[in-house]
Parts: sequence; structure tokens; C-alpha cells
Amino acid sequence: MAGDQKPPSAGGPEDYPSGAGQGWTALSYLIGGMLVWGFIGWLVDQWLDTGGIATGIGVVLGMAGGIILVVRRLGTPT
Repeated sequence: MAGDQKPPSAGGPEDYPSGAGQGWTALSYLIGGMLVWGFIGWLVDQWLDTGGIATGIGVVLGMAGGIILVVRRLGTPT
């Protein structure tokens, strides 16, 4: 019956993915951060001709940012 169905989730800030969803979310934050900040570092390398140093710094910053996002978003739900 139509009245017996649960309403769809509103997708609020208290909705945490479960199981594999958390893993995929964490992986996407880490890879996305590395790619975005690595690309920004590569652009700085092309601009300043630093020989890849800025790309390495960008990748490391992207990994750190991804870890921070994972901890903030997927830390222990209350």
C-alpha cells in the first residue's frame, strides 16, 4: 500500500553513509584532494618553472586536506 512506504531521506547533515559508502566517500576525498591540489601545484610549476617541487607540495597538501575532510565528515557519528 502506498501509505506504508517510508519517505525518502532528506539528505541532511546528520545522514552518514554506511558500510561501503563510507569507504568510497573517504577514498574519493583522498583521491580528489590529491588530484585537485596536485594539478594546482603543476600549474604553479609551469608558471614558476620549479621542476616539480610545487606539484609534490600540492599532492601532499591534497592528501592532508583529504584526511581532514574524512575525519570531519566521517568521524564518529553522534
